[in-house]
Amino acid sequence: MTIRTELDQDAQKLTIAIHGRFDFSAHKDFRDSYEGLDARPHKYSIDMREAVYIDSSALGMLLLLRDHAGGDNADVEIVNCNADVKKILTISNFDQLFTIH
Repeated sequence: MTIRTELDQDAQKLTIAIHGRFDFSAHKDFRDSYEGLDARPHKYSIDMREAVYIDSSALGMLLLLRDHAGGDNADVEIVNCNADVKKILTISNFDQLFTIH
């Protein structure tokens, strides 16, 4: 599992790309990807294009990111989900908390 981050030019949007299994083993790397920034982005994008698996601990990590980003006022999107990942997010009602594409 690998996590790659990219902060846009004006530090307004942070993209976090997940590669491989998104599970508890990613907890520290995922948290460090957004907590270690000097800037405070207004938008967060979680790119699941290369994610092959997501479990309940990953759902918890997404909720922690949402809280960090501002809770109900957060602008967090989850993009490029495969059918299995999107199904898990939908069953978990994450479409009520995140914008999912």
